[in-house]
Amino acid sequence: MILLSEFASAQTQKVIISTNMGDMTFVLYDDTPKHRDAFLQLASEGYYNGTLFYRVINQFLIQGGSRSSRNAAPGKRIGYGDPDKTVDDEILPHYFHKKGALCAPRQPDEINPYKQSDISQFYIVTGRKYTEGQLDTLEMAVNNPIRKKITDRILNPSVREKLTQLREANKAEEFRAMAEPLRQSIEAEYALQPGILEFSEEQKKEYTSLGGYPDLDGKYTVFGECTAGFEVIDKIAAQKTDDNDRPFTDVKITVKIVK
Repeated sequence: MILLSEFASAQTQKVIISTNMGDMTFVLYDDTPKHRDAFLQLASEGYYNGTLFYRVINQFLIQGGSRSSRNAAPGKRIGYGDPDKTVDDEILPHYFHKKGALCAPRQPDEINPYKQSDISQFYIVTGRKYTEGQLDTLEMAVNNPIRKKITDRILNPSVREKLTQLREANKAEEFRAMAEPLRQSIEAEYALQPGILEFSEEQKKEYTSLGGYPDLDGKYTVFGECTAGFEVIDKIAAQKTDDNDRPFTDVKITVKIVK
């Protein structure tokens, strides 16, 4: 058996995910070492070999690796995870769900508040391209409710009434003297809120040129990315599927570690 420690010094380790529809090459990130090493350990044991890409949703993702998919009869519902193969999250802001991102699924927050990953499976982002305007809209959809909640609390009805009285009385100086500290308080509190969405320039570049699925950012661990074989991702993503998102044509997986 190959031990995890043998992979500890791997620098930008590469793997090839082979299928009956072609090969995809991925680099695994060094700064997500728990996911990198766990994935390599399972790959070295042949854990993923013979499993299927059992969940395929166009413009979203392709997901595979579940042991329940190995030799599964056509039409059978598959895709169960392995509770013994969880890994603590390594969610990092500079890794995001661009097309070709290699990621770890997990159980929902209700039963998994610490966002531990299920490394017995993996998914690859397909997504779609966005315009900058669409990315701006996504930011506003997330951020505006956060700002509104703070604003409504600080500018409570009595404060709003006082500001209205000053404005209607044309007391501009007094209005500014009262309003400016309130504005600063709102901005200061807003800046400290968790969950604020602000796309980096790199994210904007990738999401507008390559594509992806930004709604997943910050929620799941991204531990690698595709460097070759994007056409294979597209081919798998285009497969016709049943009501459970399983392709009618089995897409079988073999994971090879590049030495």
